[in-house]
Amino acid sequence: MQRTKLLNSIIVVLFTVFIISCSGSRQWPEPPLFTIPENDSLWIGPEDIDEAMQMIAGHYAHFDVVAYEDVTTKTPMKTFVISYGYTDFFIEEGKLFQVDTFCHAEQKINQKFVKSLFKDESVQAIQPRIQEVELQYEKGQWQIYRPESPTLLGITGDPSLPLSRDPKDPRLTDPDNDGNPGATVELKMGGLIKGELYITRREIYTNHLVLHSNGNLYGYIEDRSEQFVIDASMKILRQQSNPVQNPDRGMNPLILIRVSDEIDSCEELMEKRDLLFPDEPEFF
Repeated sequence: MQRTKLLNSIIVVLFTVFIISCSGSRQWPEPPLFTIPENDSLWIGPEDIDEAMQMIAGHYAHFDVVAYEDVTTKTPMKTFVISYGYTDFFIEEGKLFQVDTFCHAEQKINQKFVKSLFKDESVQAIQPRIQEVELQYEKGQWQIYRPESPTLLGITGDPSLPLSRDPKDPRLTDPDNDGNPGATVELKMGGLIKGELYITRREIYTNHLVLHSNGNLYGYIEDRSEQFVIDASMKILRQQSNPVQNPDRGMNPLILIRVSDEIDSCEELMEKRDLLFPDEPEFF
């Protein structure tokens, strides 16, 4: 969630040899990926910051998309990382705080015959810190800004420091409990070749949101997360990558839909996915 989603470039990895051998490279869809509902023309928003905080405080279903491109591969690899979870805002001592929990992530690659899978266990192991957010009225809108608060996945340590590049670092963990260090990324190429990457992540992102008259929050994510490939099940996969976020805001949307406090499980969220959120973006 902070995409996160929290997690947002989790599957942006390098497996160059297989990418080159696959045909059918696809292109980005035209931005923006989604049309954001317009405010009710008769709506008069909160009159002051206290009223705005009261209106924002609550429980939301979280959906975000982060678009990445890795130009270190011979054939540039474009990826959507789509994250699902919950976001909660609460007021404490006159300040507004945000906390995110993640449930599931989808990864879509612009190579037709390459698929990747990130286990829910790893997604749910991402634990962003509770973060105070900044709230201001600008251009006729109440805007929310969540500053960076780095968090680690697959390794312990100080998240304010650069991600370790030591594949034998004693602080490595196994968040998906599969017996391999770091978080496991499963790869399928051409329906014939299967492999695994073992990675660590330092999630570094900011959120930009706007309060709307329907009570929901819409905006975009900025992501500059770090990733390290510890190892792989196949020697040819043991390569680093340098993915960067597509800078177009319309390619990196964040949508928070207010829901009942009683809707709080990952199972419920994914069951209601089609009722809450737009269709996932596709390459063409």
